Amino acid sequence: MEYSKIYKVKEEHIDVQGIMDGLYYPFYMEWCRHDYIKEVLGFDFAEEAAKGVHMVLSQYTLKFLRSLKKDDEFTVTCELHADAGGQPRLHFKQSIIMNGKVMTSAVFTGTCVAATGGRPYLPAEMAEKVKDAPKLDIATLK
Repeated sequence: MEYSKIYKVKEEHIDVQGIMDGLYYPFYMEWCRHDYIKEVLGFDFAEEAAKGVHMVLSQYTLKFLRSLKKDDEFTVTCELHADAGGQPRLHFKQSIIMNGKVMTSAVFTGTCVAATGGRPYLPAEMAEKVKDAPKLDIATLK
């Protein structure tokens, strides 16, 4: 299932070249991904942190294809993938799209860890929601 949100480039995110600074693309993707995680997966970061469960990123890859400019309105997508190797990881394929063109694409990989430390895991409720998701092998991403 692909999830999406619409955003508008903020003036303070524009650099001296008149384009959006590369630093901000992952932030827009994060906002969309966090909404997806809460609304679709039912994982509330604040509530889970209070229970000692932290969801963290372990890696991401990002490809810049086209630049966004001040006031551009764009869509950020988020699609969940399970780990092809069966590891307790979630992969989120994301894109920033404007006028039908992909501006930026990325894969963010995350997992959960106990606040007290230990091995990565997915809480049972989340693992159940992920079991039927398409699989993604991040080792084959280029």
